[in-house]
Amino acid sequence: VMKVDFGVHVEGRIIDSAWTVSFNPKYDNLLKAVQEATDAGIRASGIDVRLCDIGEEIQEVMESYEVELNGKTEQVKAIRNLNGHSIGPYQIHAGKTVPIIKGGCEESIKMEEGEIYAIETFGSTGRGYVIEDMECSHYMKNFDCPHVPLRMQSSKRLLSHINKTFGTLAFCRRWLEREDGGSTFIHPTGAKQEKYMGALKNLCDVGVIQPYPPLCDTKGCYTAQYEHTIVMRPTCKEVVSRGDDY
Repeated sequence: VMKVDFGVHVEGRIIDSAWTVSFNPKYDNLLKAVQEATDAGIRASGIDVRLCDIGEEIQEVMESYEVELNGKTEQVKAIRNLNGHSIGPYQIHAGKTVPIIKGGCEESIKMEEGEIYAIETFGSTGRGYVIEDMECSHYMKNFDCPHVPLRMQSSKRLLSHINKTFGTLAFCRRWLEREDGGSTFIHPTGAKQEKYMGALKNLCDVGVIQPYPPLCDTKGCYTAQYEHTIVMRPTCKEVVSRGDDY
C-alpha cells in the first residue's frame, strides 16, 4: 500500500493532492473508504460551512467501511490527529485545520469566501493515531519565523540557500545534495550543499526550520490517504486538483 502526496505551485499558488495505490485487491476497501471520505468532505464543504461538520461527515463515511486482513475483520479508522488545512500564498498550512473526526475543532470556525482548502483524509487499520518516528527527510521554513541571529556561518549559508531556493515551501534533504541544490531553474550547477547536517540541525533547534519526520501508526497496520484542493469561489466550490483519473 503506497501513498503519493505531492504539491505544485505557480508563483506561490499551491495545489496539494494525494492518493493511494495498492497491488493487492484485499486492500481495496481501505482505499475506497478513504477516497469516499475525501469526496464526502468535498461535498460537505462550502462558504459558511462549519469545519467541525465536515469532520463529522468524513468520519461517518470512512468508519462505515471494514477490511478483512489475515482472516480478521478490521474497521477502517479515521486517524484522529491528522487533518486537512487551509492554504495561502507560499503557505501550505495557512492556519485553519479541517478535521476528519467529529468534534475535531471549535464549532465556530467556518469556511469563508476566497479561501483555499486541502480536503485531506487518512484511514488506518491500526489505532487511528500517529506519532513521529524514524529518520527525518522533509523540512520547511517556518512561515512566520522572526529574525533569529545565527552564530554558525554554515547555518547562515544554508539558510541563505533555503531562502533563495525554496522560500517557505517544503523541501527534502536529497534535493540539497543535487548538483543544482534543489532547483535547476535557480541554480543550473554548482549549488550542491556539502556537510550541511549540523547547520540544518541548528536551524531546526532555533525554530527557523520545521522538521517533518515520518508519521507512523501501529507497526504492521495499513494506512491510506486521499486529498484534493478546493477553492471557495463566490458562487461555487472548485476542485482544482481533480483530473480524469482521480
